[in-house]
Amino acid sequence: MASYPDNLHYTKDHEWIRVEGDTGTIGITDFAQEQLGDVVHVQLPRTGEKFEAHVTFGEIESVKTFSELFTPASGEVVEINEALGDTPELVNSDPYGGGWMVKLKLSDTGEIDSLLNASEYEDFVESQKED
Repeated sequence: MASYPDNLHYTKDHEWIRVEGDTGTIGITDFAQEQLGDVVHVQLPRTGEKFEAHVTFGEIESVKTFSELFTPASGEVVEINEALGDTPELVNSDPYGGGWMVKLKLSDTGEIDSLLNASEYEDFVESQKED
């Protein structure tokens, strides 16, 4: 059974966000990267782009499939993980560290309260496996 860091918030789309001040770092969960398989390409937005919560901000391609990436919260992109351009496999090897994707300056930190905590996300994942 996978474990999910307690200091992150999660979506049912399998993204995570780590909030530090008014900045949120976003990536996909260990469960998501396992489902995708070997990641071969990640398309990320440009810095300065603004997104509402739960909209598409990028795309991820693996040897098995292609998937959209969704923002857990609203905000402006202040940094992207340039390393993923040359080494997209970081998403597989270190989904909560070097595999992060974008950093957003959050426009409403209150949106974080509607996301799942680690225990709730783990229960959600287990329920998905049963279906």
